[in-house]
Amino acid sequence: MQTAMVIVGLVIVAFGIILFTAKARMKNIPMVTDNEKILTLSDSNFQHQIKNKVVLIDFWASWCAPCRMMAPILNEVAEELSGNARVGKVNIEHYQSLAKKYNVRNIPTMVLLKNGTEVKRFVGIKSKDFLLNQIQTA
Repeated sequence: MQTAMVIVGLVIVAFGIILFTAKARMKNIPMVTDNEKILTLSDSNFQHQIKNKVVLIDFWASWCAPCRMMAPILNEVAEELSGNARVGKVNIEHYQSLAKKYNVRNIPTMVLLKNGTEVKRFVGIKSKDFLLNQIQTA
């Protein structure tokens, strides 16, 4: 019985160390500059920028580590898109009204709009291939 308790204790300590290390690495993820093809969306330009387009909107915040992890992926997606498809970003700290309008409760949340209407929604980190496929089938 004591051996089992020691083993369980060691497993818990090891799990704690792994969790602490992973959390520390996520906090140190640097901010990435947005690709010039990414639309920076605000209350004032939102409707104009999404009109007659397919737009993948990333709702994000600067303090969100998973959001910072998505930034390079979104840059690659934006670089590969052509035609009427775009990637846009909404900083929820600055434009809470847009986050509220689209019922964003977790970040990163990506909302895919076609001609201003939501067609799909994704929460969390997604791959470039997944996002490109979703945009192309919208």
